[in-house]
Amino acid sequence: MAKYFDVHPDNPQPRSIRQVADSVCEGALIAYPTDSCYALGCRLGSRDGIERIRAIRHLDDRHHFTLVCQDFAQLGQFVRIDNDVFRAIKASTPGSYTFILPATREVPRMLQHPKKKTVGVRIPDHVVTQALLAELGEPLLSSTLLLPDEEEPMTQGWEIKDRLDHVLDAVVDSGDCGTEPTTVIDFSGGEAEIVRRGAGDVSRFE
Repeated sequence: MAKYFDVHPDNPQPRSIRQVADSVCEGALIAYPTDSCYALGCRLGSRDGIERIRAIRHLDDRHHFTLVCQDFAQLGQFVRIDNDVFRAIKASTPGSYTFILPATREVPRMLQHPKKKTVGVRIPDHVVTQALLAELGEPLLSSTLLLPDEEEPMTQGWEIKDRLDHVLDAVVDSGDCGTEPTTVIDFSGGEAEIVRRGAGDVSRFE
C-alpha cells in the first residue's frame, strides 16, 4: 500500500518532503507532480525501481528514461553539452522540456539508450518537485506516468493512489499540476530534433 503525502503546493511541508526523500533513498518508487504532469520516480541507481517503472508502463529497453535535475549545474554532470546546445537549453529551463543528450560516465549504463548511449534530462518549474530534489541532493530517475493503452497521463493524486496503490510505495499530492507531458527535444545529433510536442513551446527549436 502506497503512503499518501498531501503537500502544500506553494509552501511544501519540510517534514513531508524529508519523508518522501528518505523513502526514495531507501529504494521507494513514487508518483510525484511536475510542471508537465505526474511522473514515476526512483533513485538514480535503483535497478529495482527501473524494472518496476518498465513493468507499470510496459516499456522496452529503447525507452529514454529522464533524469529530473534540480538545476543546470546538476544537469551538466550527467550529459555532454556543446556551446550552442548549452545556450538553447539554458534559455528553456526550468520548464516543461526534456532534452535527449549524450550521457556522461555518471549515468548508469542501464539508463542509457542501448545504441545511442543517450539519456533524457530536464529541470522542472515546480515548487514541490524542486523541494524534493533539493532534499535528495541528486536527480530523480523518472518517466511520465502514462499507463499502457491510455492516451492521457494521470494528473490527480487521489486517482493515482486508488489505481496504483499496489505497485507504488508513495504518492505525493500537491493539488493541480500540469496535464500534458513535456516537449522532448533530441540534441544528441547536434541539431534540435522535435521528438514529442508537449507542454513546452517548440517554436524556438523549429
